[in-house]
Amino acid sequence: MNIKRTSVNRFLLLVGLAGALNVSCQRQPVAQAPAAVSTASHTTASSTQNRIAAMYEGLEFDMPRVQEPSFPNYSVSITDFGAVGDGLTKNTEAFERAIADVAAKGGGKVVIPRGMWLTGPIVLKSNINLYAEDGAMVIFSKDFDDYPLVATSFEGLDTYRCQSPISGRGLENVAITGKGTFDGSGDAWRPVKKSKLTDSQWKKLVKSGGVLSDDGKVWYPSESSKRGDTAGNFNVPDYDRKEQFETVKDFMRPVMVSLVECNKVLLDGPTFQNSPAWNLHPLMSENVILRNLNVRNPWYSQNGDGLDLESCKNALIYDNTFDVGDDAICIKSGKNEDGRRRGMPTENVIIKNNTVYHGHGGFVVGSEMSGGVKNVHVSDCTFMGTDIGLRFKSTRGRGGVVENIYISNIDMIDIPTEAISFNLFYGGNSPVLEEGQSADTEARVEELVPVTEETPSFKDIYMKNIRVAGAEQALALQGLPEMNLKNVRLENAVLKAKKGITAVDADGIQLKNVKVLTEQGPALTIYNSKNIEVNGLTYKETQEPIVKVLGPLTQNIKLERKDFKDSAKQVSKGRDLSNTALSME
Repeated sequence: MNIKRTSVNRFLLLVGLAGALNVSCQRQPVAQAPAAVSTASHTTASSTQNRIAAMYEGLEFDMPRVQEPSFPNYSVSITDFGAVGDGLTKNTEAFERAIADVAAKGGGKVVIPRGMWLTGPIVLKSNINLYAEDGAMVIFSKDFDDYPLVATSFEGLDTYRCQSPISGRGLENVAITGKGTFDGSGDAWRPVKKSKLTDSQWKKLVKSGGVLSDDGKVWYPSESSKRGDTAGNFNVPDYDRKEQFETVKDFMRPVMVSLVECNKVLLDGPTFQNSPAWNLHPLMSENVILRNLNVRNPWYSQNGDGLDLESCKNALIYDNTFDVGDDAICIKSGKNEDGRRRGMPTENVIIKNNTVYHGHGGFVVGSEMSGGVKNVHVSDCTFMGTDIGLRFKSTRGRGGVVENIYISNIDMIDIPTEAISFNLFYGGNSPVLEEGQSADTEARVEELVPVTEETPSFKDIYMKNIRVAGAEQALALQGLPEMNLKNVRLENAVLKAKKGITAVDADGIQLKNVKVLTEQGPALTIYNSKNIEVNGLTYKETQEPIVKVLGPLTQNIKLERKDFKDSAKQVSKGRDLSNTALSME
């Protein structure tokens, strides 16, 4: 009996100890969790603030700190409003109700959980943080009827286009955050050229539906889309009435994210991919932050730009990755008369630590820059295989002034055309000509035309610490005869390319400590340019001449004698060059 009691007591004691130990083990993490979360949250916030502070270090111009949006501590999930994440159920109304609920409460977070969420357009409101959790995929409907025509701006012109998959106008405090993905279903919208696909890909596309061009070389999603792609309708048809646009509605592909006249905008974390036209388009907005984004489009996607920052003020763009079908990071401010009438430059922009894979240009200004661009800092970026690395483009008729651009610490590799390009005769072609395109549209016309409000001006552009490990051409500087490209400085650069540097209709160019490693032709060619200073030029000595100076309008070209072993052989002078145009010091 005693033995039994002792055994029972021991058993109960062990059970009690085990229970206490179990409770202790269960309670311990709960007690520590808030502190751990708080510490992690504090660390993350502190790290973000330190990163933002670093954005302004050594900035070459004065600009106010970009204001970041803040949101009340209120949160709902789209599933609270009936959303179903099966990739089949259309959740347009659930998104609308969730956003309306949070807006009515004064703002907060609308959470998109893991899952596949099919939806029509999402219209944001002020004080909304649209948060896509890791594993969440928002797939925008391929039903064109979900996207009515709306008045907007595209390629710098006032026009009509289909409603964007994500849009907001006149908002304060708005964000799209999290690690989820937004897919614009752009493949349903875009015409596709046969030349861009393999035979099997082309056959599969044609079999999927749609219609072909009369010559059978272009696929369109519908007759409406085909009807819009006619001569004179290059992206923005010259129509007067909305009814005319309705006849070609499917041709009016929307940008994926359209944020117009907004203040305090944050895009942080998500992947934005497969947009119908441009991917991200902040327009006439202020205090814009884009960071930690993955922006993707198929390489063949026409108008598949990554980011078009247009007529915006005070912006930070950093720690992003782009792999797109057109220009990657593009600065704009309106086109021709519409842009000049708007009169809103893009100004005070910091662009740091971005990586660009495919794209027509890595960092681009233009060609729609009629409202002007000023005070832009670009640094610590890498361009791998972009058609052009640093790209500046405009043409007669634009007007506008581009000035105070500071670029440093840029690495480029495998650039198919110019590593750095200034082209004020831009005619709309992609850098690598496609079937049906002709360089004739960008041909030089040397005759002077009057300088008017339609004359574009690019000046005061400074580049240093540029490294190019492979390009077709190192640097092309091409201004207008009536408005030369002015005050461009390149310092501390190593440029390995098949061809060297050309300067045409340029004024005030400085090349300091520039190494040009070419496979053919001279390292530097100057034509009809003036006030050029070159010192510290290095090159392959097997090529002669090293420098060619040409043109009857060329004047005040200064080279350093010590840069050449035999300047008489290494520097070539054109027959039309005046005797005083070139000096060796």
